[in-house]
Amino acid sequence: MHFDFIDLRLLAAVLETGSITAGAERVGLSLAAASARMRGLEQQAGVTLLTRNPRGVQATPAGERLLHHARVLLQQRERLRGDLAEFAPGQRSRLRIVANTVAADAFLPELLADFLVLHPHTDIVLEELPSPTIAQAIAEQAADIGIVADHADLRGLTSYPFRQDRLVLALPPGHALSGRRTLSFADALPFEFIGLPEESALQQHLEQLAIRSGGPMRLRARAAHFDAICRMVLRGAGLAVVPEESAQRHPQIRHSALTLTDEWATRRLSIAVRDLAQLPLPAQRLVAFLRQA
Repeated sequence: MHFDFIDLRLLAAVLETGSITAGAERVGLSLAAASARMRGLEQQAGVTLLTRNPRGVQATPAGERLLHHARVLLQQRERLRGDLAEFAPGQRSRLRIVANTVAADAFLPELLADFLVLHPHTDIVLEELPSPTIAQAIAEQAADIGIVADHADLRGLTSYPFRQDRLVLALPPGHALSGRRTLSFADALPFEFIGLPEESALQQHLEQLAIRSGGPMRLRARAAHFDAICRMVLRGAGLAVVPEESAQRHPQIRHSALTLTDEWATRRLSIAVRDLAQLPLPAQRLVAFLRQA
């Protein structure tokens, strides 16, 4: 059997996204080319690797086995490329970082940009996922580095403290809640909110908490990033639950934001890796950089 790395990357992308279309987009192939490669992969393996259904695709037992080996080989290739970059200045390495909503939006952009400036031959792919899914991705070697909240199961992984994530309630100017210093999330639910997109891990978490607290959240609008949400709050469109880090960037919100009294509103974020010594050298450097930042 002959599998090239494009086939293996495609297989991993298709099974991680649950869709040939999304997998093709992730690896930069047309749908037709991706479908042809998947058929060729199955023909070479002599077994069915995917089961197709109206909701997407899933791995067969043979597909799961091949996916495991694909991830090992892909990680080893990145480790080799990273190690050789020491001796070949033109050699590039690519790291896949998976992070929860707050880390991906509020903490990582500037840090990763600074790292890229220092390391011009390293590229980074940053993806947002829920913390439990991140822990699974790191354990299965589907990503190099994860940034997770403390409710994720990190057994079998190596973790390092990263940041404290405190969520606050951003208020429009002159709102009825202005003047208060603290509030529970349940007491804010009678008011209207600006939220994140439906697929956001944090937004899903907040909407589940709202239901448990007698919700649901009454959403006036959704915006892709915390900065856009804060700007809409400042225009009076609604309340928003945002990281304190994001609120600090808007003076009016910073001065009026309420501390949420719920225990879940304060979380510790950790850097998670499977085995630091086995990571590509650029990934080891990034872990060290994030720990020192």
